[in-house]
Amino acid sequence: MPISEHVSPPRVPPRVLTVAGSDSGGGAGIQADLKTMLAFGVHGMSVLTAVTAQNSLGVQGAWELPAEAVRAQYRSVVDDIGVQAVKTGMLSSAELVGTVAELLAETDAPVVVDPVGVSKHGDPLLAASALDGVRELLLPTATVATPNLDEVAQLTGVRVEDEAELRRAADAVLAFGPRWVLIKGGHLPGDAVDLLTDGDEEHWLRAPRHDNRHTHGTGCTLASAIAAGLGGGQGVVEAVLAAKDYVTGAILNGFPLGAGIGPVDHGWRLR
Repeated sequence: MPISEHVSPPRVPPRVLTVAGSDSGGGAGIQADLKTMLAFGVHGMSVLTAVTAQNSLGVQGAWELPAEAVRAQYRSVVDDIGVQAVKTGMLSSAELVGTVAELLAETDAPVVVDPVGVSKHGDPLLAASALDGVRELLLPTATVATPNLDEVAQLTGVRVEDEAELRRAADAVLAFGPRWVLIKGGHLPGDAVDLLTDGDEEHWLRAPRHDNRHTHGTGCTLASAIAAGLGGGQGVVEAVLAAKDYVTGAILNGFPLGAGIGPVDHGWRLR
């Protein structure tokens, strides 16, 4: 009997889509998203929104793709292959925010919105004119929104100086309509503490702060890990806890590249 008759049909892994910009240095953006999705055993797919010239020192240039190119990529993937979860990252302009929000509203899958405002080096990645669209159009589509403290301030005006103010920040973001929000408190002193809440249920996620400055791509990686968990059928809390554990290990194992800030290690569990 031919060997092929004994082979089981291949298992199709969960399919997770990232809608984000490209990081030519490979530490963040689409590249980080796809590496993270592979680490979680899901099939990663991508819609490219922008191309950046980027390395360990910063962003030297960024070129936004036309809205019709973003829409065509999205429809091409979703209409044929289908998705179990979507993650958004760099959207850069009001037009792209509106386009992606419209597409997400038509998609029956959980959505993780990482409202990327600036790069790790402080380079702006979202036009000021796009903020209203993020608030009014994009955040209402989110199953989980994952802003850091700078993005919270940019979107809500709430500035967090200590852990006690994370609740106020979460309430301000939830007012825009996401089902859950994960306020990332990594910029605060002390242990790395995040607050996950839907306004009623609260989960405080704590991890030791590692003495490693090579943290490029942490936000993209965390959001993609959450999306991978949701795409695989996990609930929000379970997916976020697993993502936090993965990112903590990736930061611990971050490595130097170039002359600046190196990336987290997306493959740390394999080494």
